[in-house]
Amino acid sequence: MSMATILSKGTFAKRPFRKRSFKGGIYPPEQKGLAAGMPIEVIPTPEEVRLPLLQHLGAPCKQVIEPRSQVQLGDIIGRAKGFISAPIHASLRGTTARVSATTLPAGRRVDVIPIKADETQPFTDRAVYDEIFGGDWAIEELNNYDPEQIANTARDAGLVGLGGATFPTHIKLRRNKEKPISHMLINGAECEPYLTADYRLMLEAPRPVISGAILAGRAVDAEHVTVCIENNKPKAIKALRNAAEGTNVSVCVLKTKYPQGGEKQLISAVLGKTVPLGGLPLDVGVVVLNVGTTAALARAVLRGRPLTHRVVTVSGKGVMAPKNLLVPIGTSFRYLIDYCGGLNDVAQTVIAGGPMMGFAVGSLDIPVTKGTSGITVLTQHETRRFGFGGGDGSGQKPQTPCLRCGRCVSVCPMNLVPGRIAQAARTNHPQLAERYHADACVECGCCAFECPANIPVVQLIRLSKAMLRRKT
Repeated sequence: MSMATILSKGTFAKRPFRKRSFKGGIYPPEQKGLAAGMPIEVIPTPEEVRLPLLQHLGAPCKQVIEPRSQVQLGDIIGRAKGFISAPIHASLRGTTARVSATTLPAGRRVDVIPIKADETQPFTDRAVYDEIFGGDWAIEELNNYDPEQIANTARDAGLVGLGGATFPTHIKLRRNKEKPISHMLINGAECEPYLTADYRLMLEAPRPVISGAILAGRAVDAEHVTVCIENNKPKAIKALRNAAEGTNVSVCVLKTKYPQGGEKQLISAVLGKTVPLGGLPLDVGVVVLNVGTTAALARAVLRGRPLTHRVVTVSGKGVMAPKNLLVPIGTSFRYLIDYCGGLNDVAQTVIAGGPMMGFAVGSLDIPVTKGTSGITVLTQHETRRFGFGGGDGSGQKPQTPCLRCGRCVSVCPMNLVPGRIAQAARTNHPQLAERYHADACVECGCCAFECPANIPVVQLIRLSKAMLRRKT
C-alpha cells in the first residue's frame, strides 16, 4: 500500500509493537532532570556567528559569498560540492567577513565564514520560536507533495541528521527501486545522558515533528511511519500521540537503555531486524531520521525555510543554569554558556555533545554546527565517571592492564570485541583491526564506560580506524 493510499484513507493498521530493546548496552546516569523541565528559550541575537563550511558528513561546501557582502537570513553562503554534501545558509542578517578557520570538536580544521549581525533582524525573541515551530502545520494534504520534490527541498534547505550524525537528509529520502522501504523510523530516543533538546522539541512542537514524519514517509513510500521514544519521556509520548491522532504515524515506546538511539539498535529493538555488518538500514528496508530533522523537513517543505537554527541543550553540574536554547547556527559555545550564567566553581570539562559520544573541547570559541545537540559541562567527579581527562589530565582515572574480564564484549551493542580492536591500535596492527571489524564500531562508548581498567577504548578504536584508512 502506498503512502498516498494510506493518507487518503486516513487509516493505518498499527503494528503491535512491544517494549523491546537490543542486545548489549548500558545504563549510565541519565541526569536528564537538570534541563528536562526547562522550556526552549530563544537567545538574544549574537553579535557574530561563524559558519563552518563543513557541518555534515561528506565534502565541504564551496564558499559562494565574498567578504563584506550583505546577507539576509537564509541566504546560501556555501554550496554543496558533491552528492554527499549539504549547503550552508546565513543564520542571521548581517555582513560577511574574511574567511577564517576553526578546529571542530572532533579535531578537524575547517574554514568558517564570519557574519557580523545587523542591529535589526527579521525575527527576534519569541518571534524566532514562532516562525520556526509555531503556527499551523498541515497534515491531511501532505499526500499531494511530490516525493522527489520533498527530497530536493531537503537538499536545497541544507538538512542533515540533527541527532549528531549529520548525514545529508536528501540522500536518505531518495527512492531506491532495488531496495524498497517498508519502515520509516523517527528517532526520539535521545539516549545520551544530560541532553534534552529533542525531548523539549517533542513536548513543545509535536505537530512539525509529525508533519515532517509524514513527508519523509511519503518521500520513500514507506508503509509504516513510527516515532520511537524511550519510556523515560512519558509527556513527550503523550504529546506525539495526540499530534499523530488520525494520521498514519504510530508511536513506539522503548525501554530506556543506552545507546537506544543508534540506528542499528533502534531497528533491532523496534522491528527485530539486524542490519548486516558493514551494511545500512536501507539493506533491511528501513530509513531512520531524527525528530529534529523531521521538524526541519516540515519547515523546509511547508514554509520554504532552510536550516538556520537548532535547539541546543546546555547542561551539566558545571554550568550555573542548565537550559534548552534555540540558537542561530554558528553561535559560539562561549555565548551559550554565558547566557546560562557561565561556568561555576566546580566546572572542569566542557564537552561538545553528551558525555558518552561527545568530544572534550579546549576552547569555548568554537561555533555551534548543525550537529551540535548539546554542550555538557562536567565536574571533576563527572569527568572521572565518564572517562574524560581534565585539562591537565587530573580528571582521568589511572589505567591498569586489561583484565580480560570481557565486560566490553558483553555491553557492545554491535557484538564486537572492543578490547582486541584497542590492542590493534596499541600494537600498530591494522590486520588485527580489520579482522575484528574496527570500522563497524559506532563509538558509542559503552566499552570505555564499563572498563574496570579505565582503558580509553574508544580513542584506541578511533586510532585503529585511522590505521585502516591509511592502509587503503
